[in-house]
Amino acid sequence: MSVLKLFDKAGAAAGGYEVADGLLTLDRGAQAVKDVVTATMNARRAGTASTLSKGEVAGSGKKPWKQKGSGRARVGTKRNPIWRGGGVAFGPKPRDFGQKVNRKVVQLAFRKALSDKIAGGGIVVVEEFGFSEIKTKPVADLLRKLGVADKTVLMLDREVTDILALSARNLPNVMVEHVAGLDVYSILRFHTIVVTRAAMEGVKARLVANKEVAQ
Repeated sequence: MSVLKLFDKAGAAAGGYEVADGLLTLDRGAQAVKDVVTATMNARRAGTASTLSKGEVAGSGKKPWKQKGSGRARVGTKRNPIWRGGGVAFGPKPRDFGQKVNRKVVQLAFRKALSDKIAGGGIVVVEEFGFSEIKTKPVADLLRKLGVADKTVLMLDREVTDILALSARNLPNVMVEHVAGLDVYSILRFHTIVVTRAAMEGVKARLVANKEVAQ
């Protein structure tokens, strides 16, 4: 049984939140996590690097001089890659760096990354976010009381509201996310995940669903 820290909406300790060990996957999945993170980062690459080949660069295709008799090396066109201003041989072209990852590998990676985060105490549960107006200071004060001021995800079970999203957007390395939008990369990137109690129930539901699909 893993016990997570539980706080009320004011940031005061309110006991613990228990997560059954049967929900966690700790004995396997490290390679799946690596594969999914690699695929995620590759999918985010722009892939817009582009150079001009000798057929695309501006310039005449006329032979600069005759093939023989001049004493110089033969040349077919001044657009050849050897000459200054010529095309680029085997240069980069726009491409998609995306990789296909098996669905069950993604599910295993999610369970492994989240299980490690839970077992390591990287998830903090609050009863709810009781913010009533758009202000950054209350959010910063709550994170300070929770001791999680650096690289934090604030996770909700409901639709992300403007009150929380706009209040947190000026805080560096703080992201507001719906429980359904949590992925492997975000779990690893952020040091701490702060979830409402209702959102934590959604996290546990995702763990259960992934386990049932894998079986």
